[in-house]
Amino acid sequence: MSNTAQAAPRTQSLRPVIRKLSPTAINRIAAGEVIERPSAALKELVENAIDAGATRIDVAIEHGGKSLIRVTDNGCGMDADSLQLALERHATSKLEPDDAGDYDLLHIATMGFRGEALPSIGAVARLTLTSRAKGDEGWELSCAGGELDEVRPGAFPGHGTRVEVRDLFYATPARLKFLKSEMAETRAVSDTLKALAMARPDIAFSLEADGRKRFAFPAEPPGTEGHLNRLAAIMGREFGDNALPLDFERDGARLTGFAGVPTFNRGQPDRQYLFVNGRPVKDRLMVGAVRGAYADFLARDRHPLLAMFIDLPFDDVDVNVHPAKTEVRFRNAPSIRGLIVSGLRAALMEAGHRALTTVAASALSSIQPERMEDEQQGAPSFLPQPHRATVDRQFVQRPMQAGLAEAQSAFTATAAPTSRIEAESVAPATSDHPLGAARAQLHETYIVAQTADGIVIVDQHAAHERLVYEEMKRHMAEGTVPRQRLLIPEVIDLPQEEAELISARTEELDALGLQIEAFGEGAILVREVPALFGQGDVVGLVKDIAADLANLDESTALKERLGDICGNMACRGSIRAGRRLTGEEMNHLLRQMEATPHSGQCNHGRPTYVELKLSDIERLFGRK
Repeated sequence: MSNTAQAAPRTQSLRPVIRKLSPTAINRIAAGEVIERPSAALKELVENAIDAGATRIDVAIEHGGKSLIRVTDNGCGMDADSLQLALERHATSKLEPDDAGDYDLLHIATMGFRGEALPSIGAVARLTLTSRAKGDEGWELSCAGGELDEVRPGAFPGHGTRVEVRDLFYATPARLKFLKSEMAETRAVSDTLKALAMARPDIAFSLEADGRKRFAFPAEPPGTEGHLNRLAAIMGREFGDNALPLDFERDGARLTGFAGVPTFNRGQPDRQYLFVNGRPVKDRLMVGAVRGAYADFLARDRHPLLAMFIDLPFDDVDVNVHPAKTEVRFRNAPSIRGLIVSGLRAALMEAGHRALTTVAASALSSIQPERMEDEQQGAPSFLPQPHRATVDRQFVQRPMQAGLAEAQSAFTATAAPTSRIEAESVAPATSDHPLGAARAQLHETYIVAQTADGIVIVDQHAAHERLVYEEMKRHMAEGTVPRQRLLIPEVIDLPQEEAELISARTEELDALGLQIEAFGEGAILVREVPALFGQGDVVGLVKDIAADLANLDESTALKERLGDICGNMACRGSIRAGRRLTGEEMNHLLRQMEATPHSGQCNHGRPTYVELKLSDIERLFGRK
């Protein structure tokens, strides 16, 4: 009896009580979703400045943004009433109600729209807003830990808004433990601001960190050239020199921007940017689409550099997926993937065999003469560094004529390196031949050709590999894939789901040279395979295709797999390094390269040739 009586109060104390949270607690909870780190706070503030019509945005931070974030713009500004409403939760000027008082969240044309950023920041930091609208006085409002002060007059030159965020997360100190080092947070702030600057080249951006100017991008004129200038300023001058313009439309969506040529690549996909209706977003769709578009030109561990901008009707994309607005959901995701793949491939096809400019630049820089540090010895300053250590000091101090005579004697006594010149079969270099006329073959591996204004050095194996690969692709595109019938059909056991996926694609597989049919439960029978597959592992091929279909459920999986096979066979069937070629064979290879798209790189993304202009060579020898 007594035990029961004692247990009752304990049971009552565990009964949950529903309470209404205070506005301060609500804002701090919301801040955990919207304001994850200083760069997230900066993103919200800069997007507000963009929506305010600013043409210049200046940012200053201290200690990675933890101590200070200051954003100053020359936008429309706010009056006293608007300033106070700006710190009210879910108060925004970005959405207009319809006649029934409802808000359409499917036609969002502004960067922000949720009305959560400023009150969330004010709930976890010390926030000060100073703003001035055109024709009005300046006003200032402060908020610390969610507690608002009164609106008061504030000085502001011109018109616009200045937002100062100090002591970020001081009201939620636990969040500070999850931040990274000041250097890492500064880098994240810089990357965030650069991404926004890519989307709006018409706006001037600047960033100052701990009193030091990190960058300052002037406003660019409208048009393709201005946009490329902004991208080159952020992604590097080499990107501007090696970028292909994108302009492709499909199903009401348009793809613009710039993509790097295949030979201009990186080991990580960290220089690939996607913008949807002007908003920088992160989407896995882009990674797979880019890999598919560059599959014929890059190895799987290399990634191109690009910045893509997709514009489509607002009701075809949902930006209200996450409070941070960095994720979107497309109504027709397969169509957007097709838009990216088709647009990139069209740009690559139009570029033809355009060579990477930095290939020649890096080749020149590796042999660029350097000046001697000690010129008192009289050594010629143009001698390359490896030779200066072995220069006879007495030689360089002798008269020039004697030095030249001894140098000539030493050269003629030295054995010539491995090289071959087919003078009798070499055609003169003309402007009709961009890759010139073959003059020599070095080390039975490299072809040296003379152009109208320079020389071209060709890797014969890499070049022929691309030619063979493109021929195989042509057969596949024309539906004339050579086949070979298996003497004994191959029975392959698969999981039931994968066997059903394979069986559902029999027509597509047959068009690509793979004839299969269902063979009982969880098994398929293979009767024919593409002839280009040779004596390859049929079982492994089919299992890989089944795995791809299970993960992607796309018909392109087989084509991509056969593309890899084509590449491997092209590599094995190409002219090998070390094979001697006649002058006629070398020139025939050059003419084929000129007529074949994408011959500037092999199937693995490496350049097939390097072009050196005569002016570059003359600079090496101090002639210019």
